[in-house]
Amino acid sequence: MSNGMRGALTRRKLLKLGASGAVVAGGIPLIGVPAAAASNLTLADIGVGDTGDWSKFTEASGHQVNVVSIGNAPAAVVNQLLAGGGLTSFNVVNIVGGMQEPLVENDLIRPLETDRLSNWQDNEYISRYLAEGTPGFDFIGYRDQFFGVPTVFQGDSFAYLPEETGELDSYAAPLDPKFRGFVALEDNYTTAGQKTALFLNASGQARIADPADMTPEEVKTVVDFLIEKKREGQFRVIWSSFEQAVNLLTSREVHVMDCWEPMVFAAREQGVEATYAAPKEGYLLWAMSAYIVNNPQASDEDLEASYQLLDFMLDGWYGAKITLLRGYMTNPRAVEYARAHPDEFTAEEAARVAEITEGVKAKFEKGGTWQNRWPTHVDAYEEQWQRFKAA
Repeated sequence: MSNGMRGALTRRKLLKLGASGAVVAGGIPLIGVPAAAASNLTLADIGVGDTGDWSKFTEASGHQVNVVSIGNAPAAVVNQLLAGGGLTSFNVVNIVGGMQEPLVENDLIRPLETDRLSNWQDNEYISRYLAEGTPGFDFIGYRDQFFGVPTVFQGDSFAYLPEETGELDSYAAPLDPKFRGFVALEDNYTTAGQKTALFLNASGQARIADPADMTPEEVKTVVDFLIEKKREGQFRVIWSSFEQAVNLLTSREVHVMDCWEPMVFAAREQGVEATYAAPKEGYLLWAMSAYIVNNPQASDEDLEASYQLLDFMLDGWYGAKITLLRGYMTNPRAVEYARAHPDEFTAEEAARVAEITEGVKAKFEKGGTWQNRWPTHVDAYEEQWQRFKAA
């Protein structure tokens, strides 16, 4: 599909994608905080950007935030906005970035006016990791224009239970026959598929020029490999929600799992000693992005309130809270805020925020491949992933 054709995605095409690949990856029940407010904002979140308590923002701004769950798969997000009522009911969507093309081309999000964000200009993470001309820019920008506010940064790998597997340091582990029947993959080609491509390329089993943006032939090579493994019984389950993934770890039903690091934190809270791997091949790097929905029913006051919410998400309290809850790096203000406010964060919590932040920075230094949420040949990805699921 040519670049020109990709820009002309029709409603029917997007609905077709939604039907074939609408993977719900959020899964956590999200609850807003009822309060009197000048604007009643609806924030659609994939399950990791919710603090659980938005009263601090409400007290400062007068605006209420109601958080609802949204799936994270690219086609599911577009389908939710186009056909699921999201365009007229959401004010902000906070999802993994990198899919500006279908959102912009279908007029679903607004360009970002960065001068309305007081915490944007001095955010060194934006200039360091998401600068124009780098792979990271594609997570918040499109055609030389900003659309998204980066809310979290992370490098993904996989989880394992060391008491069952020993120490693991390679993407070979989820594909190793000795773990057959005790492996789970995420139902998402932008994660499981791309990590597999990274492994095949690094191990010399396939020649893939760019694991982040494969040709149709390369995608087929990856899926052929996964189908062979699936038919051998390698994968116990293909998971599709946060809670399902955590349950797979806590029940010890699987010993190796392609997943997000917050699932490891959740499992540890339930007494399971899960570990998040540091693969020698590198990480799947990404950033979450909060977009202002081009809601035709939103007033000018709602738009201003949405910018205030985005600015709040770039500030220290929100950053420290999300880092502590989810294990993600958030913004440069988070560490200092936690240290400077012992009435809100204990010394141990502040130290944990700093530790997590330094850990994620190390992942970006290690590198790997940036997750690609809307690859050039997205149709081929969708079609091949459906073939994998049906095998």
